[in-house]
Amino acid sequence: MAYVDPGEKGSRGAASWRPIMTKSLPKLVLSSSRDIPFSQLVLSQKNVRRVKSGLSIEELAEDIFRRTLLQSLNVRPMLDDDGHPTGLFEVPAGGRRFRALELLVKTKRMAKDQPVPCIIREAGIAEEDSLAENVMRVSLHPLDQFRAFSALIEQGLSEEDIAARFFVPVATVRQRLRLVSVSPRLLEAYGEDRMTLEQLMAFSVTSNQLRQEQVWEQIGQASHIPAYQIRRLLTEDAIACSDRRARLIGMDAYIAAGGHVMRDLFSAAEDGWLQDVELVDKLVGQKLDEQVSALRAEGWKWVEAAIDLPFGCENGKRRLSGARPELTEQERLQLATLMAEHDALAEASHETIDLPADVEQQLLTLDGQIAALSDRPLVYQAEDMAKAGVFVSLAWDGSLRIDRGYVRPEDDADGAFTASGADTAGSAGCGLGQPGASAPSQPEDEEVSAIRALPDRLISELTATRTVALRDALAMQPQTAFLALLHALCLSVFATGVHSGCVGIRVDQVWLGHVAPTLRETAWSTRIQQRHESWQQRLLESPEDLWHFLPALSVRDQLDLLAHCVSLGINALIESGKDQREGPSARTQRIRLADLLAREIGLDMAHEGWAPRVDNYLSHVTKAHILTAVREAKGEDSVQRIAHLKKADMAREAEQLLAGTGWLPAPLRLAPICSAAEDGDQHEPEAQMTTEPSGIIPA
Repeated sequence: MAYVDPGEKGSRGAASWRPIMTKSLPKLVLSSSRDIPFSQLVLSQKNVRRVKSGLSIEELAEDIFRRTLLQSLNVRPMLDDDGHPTGLFEVPAGGRRFRALELLVKTKRMAKDQPVPCIIREAGIAEEDSLAENVMRVSLHPLDQFRAFSALIEQGLSEEDIAARFFVPVATVRQRLRLVSVSPRLLEAYGEDRMTLEQLMAFSVTSNQLRQEQVWEQIGQASHIPAYQIRRLLTEDAIACSDRRARLIGMDAYIAAGGHVMRDLFSAAEDGWLQDVELVDKLVGQKLDEQVSALRAEGWKWVEAAIDLPFGCENGKRRLSGARPELTEQERLQLATLMAEHDALAEASHETIDLPADVEQQLLTLDGQIAALSDRPLVYQAEDMAKAGVFVSLAWDGSLRIDRGYVRPEDDADGAFTASGADTAGSAGCGLGQPGASAPSQPEDEEVSAIRALPDRLISELTATRTVALRDALAMQPQTAFLALLHALCLSVFATGVHSGCVGIRVDQVWLGHVAPTLRETAWSTRIQQRHESWQQRLLESPEDLWHFLPALSVRDQLDLLAHCVSLGINALIESGKDQREGPSARTQRIRLADLLAREIGLDMAHEGWAPRVDNYLSHVTKAHILTAVREAKGEDSVQRIAHLKKADMAREAEQLLAGTGWLPAPLRLAPICSAAEDGDQHEPEAQMTTEPSGIIPA
């Protein structure tokens, strides 16, 4: 009803207000509801839900049995051909609930005539009602689920109880409850869609809410910042559980010592970080000290222990050979029995592609027993141990690497020619090392004393004359020149306390330990060390005796020894801005020549066993580099499979995709062959080599 003013235009000048009647809006009338016996209900074919998803009918039936039906069924009366009610009702909306009730009836946990709450619809379209019931509902927000789980915990339910009642894994319950550790300010930001769920989960890695808020401010409260970056900022001062230090001390020992572990419940492997770095270092130090004490008790003179020893720490030290202990008659019989059993089991399964788990485990057990008998530690003489020592370091898998039997030059009475070249900038054993001690002073012989009685100027003239004559004579004797070259290289690589021979040729070895501390554990380093120690055992002679020893070698041995010495001088290292003594042009030329050498040798790093893994490449580059690698190796389809993943997950998936493909990053590839025309003027090397090699992917 409305009123009109007499003074308004169009009025008839009535003396008072008069009402104007208007049409009222229709009122909503809800559908009626009542309880209908289950025996009178029939599942309708007009239900739009056909694809199974969510809880199974069995799980829904269990839930209804425990808490009864929480939501009524939507039903319509069924009519006969004349349009009269039949007394039955079809269920177009609520079909899953109907089937759950039907299952309860079949399993005799509900009576057939049990009244069921129903909403009775007569108007509208049945399919539309079914569609609306499924489309109009909204899934519970994760934050609301977290709050509901927290409320149930406060009511006295356990995590296992909640998981059982809602048919979700216990891990899911723990993940949602873990969000209680997140700052309320951040929860509010998530509830307002200013933060993604992945970001919120990343913040739950630590319970330090002040630190969470600091990181949120640090990233500018931006929802586009990836979760792995948040996780990295929150754990940058912690140690991952997969770290070799954590593996060495063990999680139980760390926790028993009062250490706290941050767990990422939202990762597939529940990654964790040890927060007390000082405690980890203390426990690692205790482990190393225990091993040092045990080795000293064996009788070794010295023990050098550290988490990481420099690659080439064996430089300047002679390696004791040791002896393998002989097996007793009983041990030989046991070894023969184990090997026969292993061979029989392997022969019986040689046509099987996938070995049964029990057979595979049995073979592994036999391998371990055979190795324990056949690969026993070397035994050293007590007098040798009294002047030698041991290196102890931490291997990649958290085990202790123990290298026994190294004799320092000052403790070695067997002669000067005992170990790797301590006077070089590299290591003879592994391609790395430190400058060694100066040569011990030697008493002058009678010939030298007689020479020094002459005037210095005359001595210089005479020896200069002899030098040029030697040069001329050696140039006409290639075989002797080869021996002189080999002798000089051996002195620079193997001799301790010998700075140089009469031929000014030496092997300069670049220090690599500071850029790649794990090189000591690689197969290439191991082979170099074994090769070096093998030659060391044969070259335990003085420089004079070495000169007479080299011609007695076969040509094959001479060439092998030459190749070993020369190989230790290779430098293909790129370390921009670290060495001011080498300019960009010289460095570029050196790398080009290293490429030529690699091509001549036919070096293929993939064939040599290098493959991109999380630890050696994928975790050190950006997601864009990871996707580029997968694209080059596997194609665009594989890229699309992992493009949406977080950095850590992407790296793990990429490792699997790249396995066996032979893909290599640019610094490990063979450089393309450039012709002289492409290189430009050969007389102006400075002009043609002024840039770094292209394609280097920064880590």
